[in-house]
Amino acid sequence: MSKVTNLALPDALLVEARALGLDAAQICERVLRNEIALVRTAQWREDHRQALMSSNDYVEHNGLPLEEFRQF
Repeated sequence: MSKVTNLALPDALLVEARALGLDAAQICERVLRNEIALVRTAQWREDHRQALMSSNDYVEHNGLPLEEFRQF
């Protein structure tokens, strides 16, 4: 489902995009989805930073759990 929204863009940018046959709405949607994914990833990393550091410290000091059973 899509919702119509107003988005202010420079006139020259829209003129050039139209001249090149580009769909500004599709491009804006794709870029916005990408930015959302990047921000969510950064937030997840920050939210879980302590746990990841703790896990890395454990492996650094104790080795990988079950390492003796690795096939590679």
